[in-house]
Amino acid sequence: MKTTIEAPVARQIPKELEIHNDKRIDNYFWLNQREDQNVLDYLNAENDFYQRETAHTKEFETSLFEEMKARIKEDDASVPYKYNGYWYIVRYEKGKDYPIYTRKKESLEAKEELLFDCNQMAETHSYFRLVGLSVSPDNSMIAFGIDTVGRRQYTLQIKSLITGQVFSDAIKNTTGSSTWANDNSTLFYTKKDEQTLRSNEIYKHKIGDSEEQDTLIYTEDDDTFGVAVYKSKSRKYIIIACYSTLTNEFHVLDADTPDANFKLFQRRIRGLEYSISHFEEAFYMLTNYNDAINFKLMKTPENNTEIEHWVEVIGHRDDVLLEDIDIFKDYLVISERSNGLNQIRIKRWDGSADYYLPFDNETYTVNTGTNVDFDTEILRYSYNSLTHPASVIDFNMKTKTKVIKKEQEVLDPNFDKNNYTSERIWATAQDGTKIPMSLVRRKDTKLDENTPLLQYAYGSYGSTIDPYFSTIRLSLLDRGFIYVIAHVRGGEYLGRHWYEDGKLLKKKNTFTDFIDCSKHLIAHKYTSPKHLYAMGGSAGGLLMGVIINEAPQLYHGVIAAVPFVDVVTTMLDDSIPLTTGEYDEWGNPNDKTFYDYIKSYSPYDNIKKQSYPNLLITAGLHDSQVQYWEPAKWASKLRTFKQDTNKLYLVTNMEAGHGGASGRFEALKEDAQEFAFLLDLEGIIS
Repeated sequence: MKTTIEAPVARQIPKELEIHNDKRIDNYFWLNQREDQNVLDYLNAENDFYQRETAHTKEFETSLFEEMKARIKEDDASVPYKYNGYWYIVRYEKGKDYPIYTRKKESLEAKEELLFDCNQMAETHSYFRLVGLSVSPDNSMIAFGIDTVGRRQYTLQIKSLITGQVFSDAIKNTTGSSTWANDNSTLFYTKKDEQTLRSNEIYKHKIGDSEEQDTLIYTEDDDTFGVAVYKSKSRKYIIIACYSTLTNEFHVLDADTPDANFKLFQRRIRGLEYSISHFEEAFYMLTNYNDAINFKLMKTPENNTEIEHWVEVIGHRDDVLLEDIDIFKDYLVISERSNGLNQIRIKRWDGSADYYLPFDNETYTVNTGTNVDFDTEILRYSYNSLTHPASVIDFNMKTKTKVIKKEQEVLDPNFDKNNYTSERIWATAQDGTKIPMSLVRRKDTKLDENTPLLQYAYGSYGSTIDPYFSTIRLSLLDRGFIYVIAHVRGGEYLGRHWYEDGKLLKKKNTFTDFIDCSKHLIAHKYTSPKHLYAMGGSAGGLLMGVIINEAPQLYHGVIAAVPFVDVVTTMLDDSIPLTTGEYDEWGNPNDKTFYDYIKSYSPYDNIKKQSYPNLLITAGLHDSQVQYWEPAKWASKLRTFKQDTNKLYLVTNMEAGHGGASGRFEALKEDAQEFAFLLDLEGIIS
């Protein structure tokens, strides 16, 4: 007879929260003390409960992990790209978790130079991440950022590529990225606010100086903005970018004169979004200026950058979203999105050519890749689809010929991409809007009420989840699952208006769209409530929190990864990372209109006495994006309200942050954990 394992019970210590003459009682507010041993004991108790409850799946979980790992080419390498006389390569070695960064001078046949072996660097750390590799113009030094906690507070360091020595200059609490002036001795970098982790200061560092000697170049006083610094592709300008959800501002400096003053490009105007690219004697701006909701391309002389000098290059189109540009000596490459689908448009500057690359299905993703060279006819781009492994392609823009430089290998003798099929289907939302979904399954998977289906979405920040290939996902598809990406409002799948209709006081469209997609899948017999599962992470975890409050009967199980579920309390606390910068996404609840609206959907504030689906909730103790206490509080409150005997697991990674484990194989263990949860609910433990 199975022994009953009691779930942990968090203490209830009522905390009264009041604003706008509205009182809320939060019984689990105390869980926000990261250093409190009682908090750590509770999180560990939840982890222990999960381990004991799922002991019967551990062998299967391990086999899932080994199955996923076996599909990956362990001794793999990136397609080399050339920059400033060197070919740069990232490779992995068999059995190792982390990348190895190398380069070769002029020729791929040249001797390999080791830049970083992250496996050695990570040996004494449970979490490790290397970011922001920035090589000096003379190729003699490289700057880099390291995080060994998962909090995204990087220590910036510099290494000699001549001697291999890492300099004593170590700058803490940065974004990890930096950019060199052309004098090879000046480095610009961004620091974060110690408490909120907002990127708010730009510093100038001279090689050999201590951090205390660095010069503060720019401070962003508006706490709804962040800042970054980088070099233009032309290598002529150092650029400071000031950004918020709805507004941009840039400052530029000739990279040859690092001790001169930055020049304001165009002052910020609320609602004016623009980005800048430099070419020859002009800047090119992707912008929404003058109500161009889907953006247009404009141009201005490099010495007259104010908005009154901007002239149109590519006009605004109601049905095409202009997403990005790549500038070459003879070509302008434009990344667009039309009817949800990626497009790449290629134009010669002299007007003699203007054409699109052809793509022939509705469930693909294409993006321009690493194109750092101006003087080339080769465009590098990547292509994959729900059924087609990722390819890196070099396309000759003059001859219109292409070379596939690499196609992702799936090391499974039983894998055949022809065994899978994908399609795009459309649900009708409650307001009549058509909501697209991208779907993939094995061709031999039956479509009926007994078919398990995992429905995924994100739906915030204008971030689009394009249909992409996944070797990991094969472990579900090959066991009879259908996988669906719901392109709900809040992303930009169908253009900028798709985002505008899923944020602020229209945020609920994101949630109802997902529910209406679920209803469509059930009504058309792709699955049934007994076999429908939902998954989302971060802001997608907020989506999961809302749908289980509003339509729990539709789902058998839900995975909420690092979920943003305590929206009211978090958005009222401007000491928490990200809060002030996100008022334009969610609204500022210090305004009663937004307070009332946010409170009406905030998952934590709307838990009800009702039955809930089986739940797997994950968190990261050092998460800087969604603080661990949000999922912890949510799980605790759900336990006291839910009127069912379904599973509820809270799993906290005590050594990582928002992105979970850092090693490529350690991360697979988290995927195996999630899939084991789903497959156990389906009774498929093999």
